[in-house]
Amino acid sequence: MARTAHIHRETGETQIDLGLDLDGSGQANIRTGIGFFDHMLMLLTRHSLIDLTVQAQGDLHVDAHHTVEDVGICYGKALAQALGDKAGIRRYGDATVPMDETLVTAAVDVSGRPFCVWHAEVPREMLGTFNAPLAEEFWRAVASNAGLTLHVVCHYGRNTHHMVEAIFKAAARALRQAVEIDPRASGIPSTKGVL
Repeated sequence: MARTAHIHRETGETQIDLGLDLDGSGQANIRTGIGFFDHMLMLLTRHSLIDLTVQAQGDLHVDAHHTVEDVGICYGKALAQALGDKAGIRRYGDATVPMDETLVTAAVDVSGRPFCVWHAEVPREMLGTFNAPLAEEFWRAVASNAGLTLHVVCHYGRNTHHMVEAIFKAAARALRQAVEIDPRASGIPSTKGVL
């Protein structure tokens, strides 16, 4: 069965069409109107190997917050939809990614219990039109709507761009592991029999 999903979300602030394929090859077609965010979503796609299409229109005359958060909501819902009952997945994933002076670890449990622990002191700096702390808003929205437990730790770093980019790469690689089909396993990866 194809592990794919399509989500359409329309509010007074945003209009988003998002599709993904968990068993992709890292192909992306992304337009949010926020250049740095598009760059992060491209990295997410490439490092997770989850194909992603995003067409988003938002109230960017206000700021980027609503668009970033709503794309996170849609991405999380799409992950949940594509995973279905989660049978056969690895469930857990983790990655530590260095980027120059920065080091980040991300760990994921596709648990059905949404929780986001964020230990990353990202400076309040504009990266183009993207306010760097919006990275946390995006990943919190993903975790909440996908039913993921997500831990992000930035061990150290100075360059804000590097910090945010390493966070997206580490989370992407952790997610890639967690949603992969485990050839040695069958059924739901939990003693409870449900996730």
